[in-house]
Amino acid sequence: MAILSNILVALVAVEHVYILVLEMFLWTRPAGRRAFRMTAEQAEATKVLAGNQGLYNGFLAAGLFWALLQPDVAFAFQLKLFFLGCVLVAALYGGATASRRILFIQGLPALVALIFVFLAS
Repeated sequence: MAILSNILVALVAVEHVYILVLEMFLWTRPAGRRAFRMTAEQAEATKVLAGNQGLYNGFLAAGLFWALLQPDVAFAFQLKLFFLGCVLVAALYGGATASRRILFIQGLPALVALIFVFLAS
């Protein structure tokens, strides 16, 4: 169960690295505009904000990777809870204010990982 839990945490972390790349580097390019369903004009007008969002997603990914690499099992558990909780809260807020898709794209994987972290403890 611990291995599956760690795989799910790692997938959430990798997802947030991908979101970082989309928001920081691909926002105004076709892949970024397609992912976020924007016109070129919308992307250009919001690229500074997106870069900031991307950086925060990178911090979430870094925290999750830290949790996976932490040798102290009890501290690793706390880190996983904290950073998965942050992802979940961000997804709830994003789902309520920006797009319901965020609930499924970011929130659901974080929730599943969180459940498995609890089951593995």
